[in-house]
Amino acid sequence: MFGSFANRASAYAQVGIETGVATADPHKLILMLFDGAILSIAAAAAAMDGKDIPAKGQAVSKAIEIITNGLKASLDRDLGGELVDRLAALYDYMAERLLYANLHNNRAALDEVSGLLHSLREAWEAIVPETAPA
Repeated sequence: MFGSFANRASAYAQVGIETGVATADPHKLILMLFDGAILSIAAAAAAMDGKDIPAKGQAVSKAIEIITNGLKASLDRDLGGELVDRLAALYDYMAERLLYANLHNNRAALDEVSGLLHSLREAWEAIVPETAPA
């Protein structure tokens, strides 16, 4: 009647993610994108270690999607200037390295991108967003 525990747990997790996204401020949303990309790369590394080619490809694709259509797309080109240009180039580089990692089963490339994302996430987390006056 209710399906397996795994299906219920997955549905519950999805509702939790959707609720978190719906209630998050823009600063928190970027942190969530970083977390999603980092988790996807960790899943790709685990799949690579386990020689699970389809799972590796899916996880790498998801990480690239988050980086290009999430993090890169969220850059404000009107306000950012040179910093935005450099971040956009870095996101492009990360996507290329992930493709390389996927094609060549290169764990070092996965680790490199994960390290870059961790550094950017830490820097972003240290930024205190402005709060609107009450």
